Amino acid sequence: MSNAPVPVIVLGGSGYVAGELLRLVGLHSKLSLGAAVSTSVAGKPIASSFGHLGPMLEDATFDSMASAIGRLRDAPRWVVLSAAPHGASAPLVTELLNAADAAGCKLTVVDASADFRFRSSDAYEAVYGHPHPAPELLSAFRCAVPEHAGDVDTPHAGQPGCFATAMLLAIVPLVAKGLAQPDFYVSAITGSTGAGGTPRETTHHPVRQSNVFAYQALKHRHDPEVCALAESATGTPIELHFVPHSGPFARGIHATVFARRANVDSSDAARAALTEYYADAPFVDVVASPPRVKDVVGTNYARLSVAVDNHAISVCCVIDNLVKGAAGGAIQWVNRLSGWPEHEGLTGVSPGWV
Repeated sequence: MSNAPVPVIVLGGSGYVAGELLRLVGLHSKLSLGAAVSTSVAGKPIASSFGHLGPMLEDATFDSMASAIGRLRDAPRWVVLSAAPHGASAPLVTELLNAADAAGCKLTVVDASADFRFRSSDAYEAVYGHPHPAPELLSAFRCAVPEHAGDVDTPHAGQPGCFATAMLLAIVPLVAKGLAQPDFYVSAITGSTGAGGTPRETTHHPVRQSNVFAYQALKHRHDPEVCALAESATGTPIELHFVPHSGPFARGIHATVFARRANVDSSDAARAALTEYYADAPFVDVVASPPRVKDVVGTNYARLSVAVDNHAISVCCVIDNLVKGAAGGAIQWVNRLSGWPEHEGLTGVSPGWV
């Protein structure tokens, strides 16, 4: 069996999540960059969009879709990591899957967009307001936070959204362990990279710097996604009341989840239950004190803390929105789908002072 790295096609190549995918692929011993597809900057150096990746990808350029497809016959197996926009990703994935069939190679797809986060086209259309671009592919994808996926039973995967990942890491063990009533209130704050690379008023530095503000209160598009994925992971329907906030930092998410407590009477007991739930999860740490965003920035790690009083239970969760909430979770899925150690290529720690 060949020990050669598996080549990777990254879609949506010039966005923030794609930049993180390129960085993580470069650090992964079992993966190599085959093509970074970007329709807007095809032919230009990758370092022109991601200067920090220059030492790693000094001579590499962005590719057109046609160029990437033309390389499929060069290897028997490929991985596709999609950071293309919602609605645009599924058609690109369809094109590549068809091309791989024609080329006689195997393709493993992990999609970080929203296109494969719902099990039905109706559920997708209800949230995004347009028909699903490739409903025939939905059954071939499994969407879950990797820690909640159990046995992998599909060839491809969808990575939940960044806010959804933070909420699910907190909510799912509370439901699975019977520690909370299944009615959750969440306040979460995200860094400006969560809004993507296209400048807009809410990411403009004078507006964002030294500022915090809520948006889409109680009507965010991640609400139905979290409810569906929590029920899929636990078998129990939940209710969710979510207020997202924009924060004055570039990356990271801090989420605080509240619910009525059930079957637990102390913070120590709750912490022991969450620790047991995540005992085999290399990227989730349950800590005694409330975690800080800087503890996890730039990494695939999540940190949770839990507190209980006479009536309520709360969990604080911090993740990096671009890594654990997107690119790192996607690489974690690649590891699972490939039968590799789940931590492969993802064990770097935070620089801390960012």
